[in-house]
Amino acid sequence: MPLALKQEILEKGKLLSVPAGTEILREGQYVQVVPLVLEGLLKVFSSYEDKELLLYYIAPAESCVMSFSAALWHTPSKVFAIAEEDTQALLLPVDLLRDWVKKYPSLNDLFFQQFNKRYEDLLQTIHLVLFEKMDKRLYDYLKEKAKNLDTERIDLRHHQIAREMGTAREVVTRVLKKLEKDRLIIQHANGIEIL
Repeated sequence: MPLALKQEILEKGKLLSVPAGTEILREGQYVQVVPLVLEGLLKVFSSYEDKELLLYYIAPAESCVMSFSAALWHTPSKVFAIAEEDTQALLLPVDLLRDWVKKYPSLNDLFFQQFNKRYEDLLQTIHLVLFEKMDKRLYDYLKEKAKNLDTERIDLRHHQIAREMGTAREVVTRVLKKLEKDRLIIQHANGIEIL
């Protein structure tokens, strides 16, 4: 990234602290700023009725391609985003972003790289939903969540998992018992430990 672009981003971007659980984007909302995560983790998902489908996480040094696309084309967001944990983000104003992609073509490279990563994430999600059994899907989900949060014990309730995976709480409870029996996890009162 050119030094001149870095300086403009630092001068014009707005630093924002987002507490865990805070919604920062909702479906149908027009994007005014595009977040660049400095610390923490954002979760991007689609929602229908009371179910969610996790699309991807935005980790430090990453941004949201869905927001970037909606911003450039001035279309409403098709996704929701919340802070999965306390997050520091640099917000890039949309009007300047449009100018920056013309002035600094290397900025396009950054977002094409992000697009490619998210595309791979979505293909993986589709593969899991269509071809994998629920026990593998759930175990992979828990491992990914633990990795993103840099912990071995995840403080999640069965209904939260069910909502994020787009299934019923009873299914999650049954599959978690199977995973525990298979000694892949241990369920505690305050969370699930990945072995």
